[in-house]
Amino acid sequence: MQIVYDPRQKGHDPQHFLVRGQPKANPETPERVDILLAALQAGGHPVSTPEEHGAGPRAAVHSPDYLRFLATIADRWQALPDAGAEVLPNVHPPMRDGGYPRSPVGQAGYHMADTACPIAAGTWEAVCASANTAVDAAARLLGGAADAVYALCRPPGHHAFADMAGGFCYLNNSAIAAQYLRRSAARVAILDIDVHHGNGTQGIFYARRDVLTLSIHADPADYYPFFWGYEAERGTGEGLGFNMNLPLPVGSGDAEVAAALDRALERMAAYAPEILVVALGLDASRDDPLKGMTVTPAGFQDLGRRIGSLTCPVLAVQEGGYVSASLGENLAAFLTGFEAARA
Repeated sequence: MQIVYDPRQKGHDPQHFLVRGQPKANPETPERVDILLAALQAGGHPVSTPEEHGAGPRAAVHSPDYLRFLATIADRWQALPDAGAEVLPNVHPPMRDGGYPRSPVGQAGYHMADTACPIAAGTWEAVCASANTAVDAAARLLGGAADAVYALCRPPGHHAFADMAGGFCYLNNSAIAAQYLRRSAARVAILDIDVHHGNGTQGIFYARRDVLTLSIHADPADYYPFFWGYEAERGTGEGLGFNMNLPLPVGSGDAEVAAALDRALERMAAYAPEILVVALGLDASRDDPLKGMTVTPAGFQDLGRRIGSLTCPVLAVQEGGYVSASLGENLAAFLTGFEAARA
C-alpha cells in the first residue's frame, strides 16, 4: 500500500474545545500525525509527498461562498475589534435558506456547525494540504500506480458538509477524493468506519446514486453528531437507497463492528463499486479519549483483513483517532490486516 502525506498539515493547531460547557484542550492536535508517521516508519512503509492538484477538486464538492470563507476568515476575524485568536461561532441561523451575512461573525455561525472546528492563521493552508493529499492518493489509483493507497489526512474531513465545517473537519477529504475518482469510475463507494457518523459525507451525496455511502458508528441518539446517522436515513430522490447507516450502541467492540461490516459489505457487493474509499477512523479504539467504542488492535487488524479481501482498488483516508497509547498500533494493525489479505 502506498502512503501519501503532506507536512504542511501540521500548521493547523486548534486550541479550543468545549466539553459539557467546560473549555478543554482540542484533541485534534499535530501530535496525532507524529504518532501515525512513527507507526508507518516502524512498519517499514515509505511515505511520499503529494503532487499539487489545484483548487478544482475541492471546488467540485464545496460551495464558492464556503471556500472563500475558509480562505479569508482568519484575517477578517483578526481585523475585528477585540477579536480572539481563533474564529469561533457564537450564533447559528435557525434556517440556512435565507439571507447571507456580510459580517465575519455572522458568516462564522453560518459556516460552522459547532465550536469544535476553530480557525486560525495556519488552518487554511493545512486543510488544503490535507484535501490535496486525498486527491493525490486518488490520482495514483486512477493512474494505475497502485491498487491501494493510504492518505494520511489531517485535519480530518467527514463532518464537513458542502458549505459547513464541524467536528474538527473543514474540507471533506473523503468526499473530495470520491468525486475525483468519478472522473474515471462510474460507481464509487465510501465506507466510513470512524466512531462518529460521517454526516458531512452523507449530506454531500444524499441525493446521488453514483456514490454509495455507508457508515458504521456509535448511535447518534447518544453520541456526536446527534442529529444525523440514524438507520432510517437512506437517501433522497435519485439517491434513495444509496445511503446506509449502521449505528451501534456506545461501547460496542470488535464483534459488533465486525457484524456491522458484514452488513455493509453485503450492500456494497450488490452495488459493485469500481473503487472503494475507506474513511478510516481509528477513534473506535478502546483507548481513544473520546470513548465511543471499544475496538482492540486485533479488531482493527480484522477490519483491515476484511476490507483488503475485496477485489476493487481501495483508497484509505485518515479520519479520526486521537492521542492514546494504542493510536499508532491501531493504524499498524489495520495496515497489517489489509496487506496480508492483498498478498
